[in-house]
Amino acid sequence: MYEPLVSADPRFGVLREALSAYAYDPEDPDPDSDEILQAAVALVVRGCVDLQVLLIKRARREGDPWSGHMALPGGRRDPADPSLLHTAVRETREETGVDLDELGGHLGRLVEVRPDSLRLPRISVTPHVFGAHAETPARAASDEVEAVHWVPLAVLQHPSTLGEVKIPFPEGSRSFPCLRVANNVVWGLTYRILDDFLCRAKEVLPLLQGE
Repeated sequence: MYEPLVSADPRFGVLREALSAYAYDPEDPDPDSDEILQAAVALVVRGCVDLQVLLIKRARREGDPWSGHMALPGGRRDPADPSLLHTAVRETREETGVDLDELGGHLGRLVEVRPDSLRLPRISVTPHVFGAHAETPARAASDEVEAVHWVPLAVLQHPSTLGEVKIPFPEGSRSFPCLRVANNVVWGLTYRILDDFLCRAKEVLPLLQGE
């Protein structure tokens, strides 16, 4: 089902080509490794007139280190998941109701990220990028999700969206780069993933805008 999606919106072909230029190890890490947890997220791009990216706001949950954060849909790899791509698809369906298998719009993968803080779980997060039709709906389909937001790519790329946020720690506050969208702050791992994607999208921005 992938080719009809690209034929209907050639911008997805442009994004796929931009992502293919990125060299990465196609093999997923060993799911049975005890050294580090494995997780995957989906960066879903909706083909509206202005391309949009799907973000979620996580529900506040005791014991969750990412409680209340803005994030991309995704989660930890289940032992039954054959790949991290499958993890990203499954978690997105469970959290937002978006069936990426049905859309068939896998565009590529970004570099995996890991938390810098020793306070967070030792986990490796692999981002997969997908295209979706302009009419694709999303909803908070899990009690782990408070809200969903389709954020225009142009908003994410606008200089006024970029800022800094101070995060309190026991030893004092630290400043981190962030994106301010939908009256929320995107920082940490999600910021790093989006920054990687936006850098790659910036290289083909004229083609994405039809210029």
